Amino acid sequence: MLILLPPSEGKADAGTGRRLDPSRLSLPELTEAREEVLTALVALCAGPDEAAARAALGLSEGQRGELRRNARLREAATAPAGRIYTGVLYEALDLATLPPAAERAARRSVLISSGLWGAVRLTDRIPPYRCPVGARLPGVGALSAYWRRALGPAMSAAAGAGPVLDLRSGAYAATWAPRGELADRTVTVRVLHERTVDGVPTRAVVSHFNKATKGRLVRDLLTAGVRPRTADSLVGALRDLKYTVEEQPVAAGRPRQLDVVVTEL
Repeated sequence: MLILLPPSEGKADAGTGRRLDPSRLSLPELTEAREEVLTALVALCAGPDEAAARAALGLSEGQRGELRRNARLREAATAPAGRIYTGVLYEALDLATLPPAAERAARRSVLISSGLWGAVRLTDRIPPYRCPVGARLPGVGALSAYWRRALGPAMSAAAGAGPVLDLRSGAYAATWAPRGELADRTVTVRVLHERTVDGVPTRAVVSHFNKATKGRLVRDLLTAGVRPRTADSLVGALRDLKYTVEEQPVAAGRPRQLDVVVTEL
């Protein structure tokens, strides 16, 4: 099973180990593309036009420190990606407290999307950075379109022959969409909050708690030692773990869509 996660805006303040070496990251077929994006990002953030750099990355004036950090990425200390990302999803996943077998499964199964790296595994050593997939970099252009051109073969190879659990947010999901037979074994998840208002059950899509639910869902799958070989068995495993799961109709050749319905946030 391949589990696709979004990155988080929240990141550790600093790495703790050796400097970045893009050639040592997983999915080595992406090395050239990563180098191109990294070079463009460092040049933008080290350049004289701070306002343009902030605009390209969607940063406020109070976040100019992110530019200084990006400008030093090649010299910055690194840490495993699983420690760098610290947002809501990763807090709920709580990698540091996974049992050993579940941690090994996470290292094998999880890929994290990234506007800078394309995709990385939990063990890949990266520095903290700021580079949303919605950015547009000089010489590279819109990162969403850039990675859409570059990611296909690497992601298809990473998926192998098993099911894919795609928990990426919309902007990152747009960088790679499985096609054909691979789409048939890909499962996407939407989290709905169900509550009763004036005696009437209502459902709404949640944002912040959507991330927390996805983090708990991945943790539960890993801790339970689930190793589904098909999309059907993945859906069954979620139900066995007591998640309320409803499958929505989709067009042929598109990933399966599950609604995970929660009553508590």
